[in-house]
Amino acid sequence: INDSEGHPSSSHQTLKGTSKWAASLENLLEDPEGVKRFREFLKKEFSEENVLFWLACEEFKKTQGKKQMQEKAKEIYMTFLSSKASSQVNVEGQSRLNETILETPHPLMFQKLQDQIFNLMKYDSYSRFLKSDIFLNHKKSEEQEENSPEAQTAAKRASRIYNT
Repeated sequence: INDSEGHPSSSHQTLKGTSKWAASLENLLEDPEGVKRFREFLKKEFSEENVLFWLACEEFKKTQGKKQMQEKAKEIYMTFLSSKASSQVNVEGQSRLNETILETPHPLMFQKLQDQIFNLMKYDSYSRFLKSDIFLNHKKSEEQEENSPEAQTAAKRASRIYNT
């Protein structure tokens, strides 16, 4: 059922783009464009490694086979957790982590650390991201697109077609 503008009339409208990103960090991280913009923002804050670590852990959970898991676990450890890591993340309990855990990997082995990083992003950088030029400019261009004459006429054409 659509209203006169051709929009769904239910109160459960599906959020898109920046509205969805602003609703929760989870929504933002599920959207490739959102991740791209968030990374762009974190790069400026010198904390891009946080989202990269989080994404690597998500990917790791889907890894099949012990050999592949060992390789990916080692890659995550060397990139983000080792004292010599190129993109080291700052997590509690890091000093107790050592390479012996990499021998017997399991899908949730990084979960506690991933949760720490998620919370760090959620309660720290995410709120700043929502106030950043990167987010606000993207939101503005999204709104301009929605309000463009082409978008309006397409919606009106659709409503005429479906409401006759």
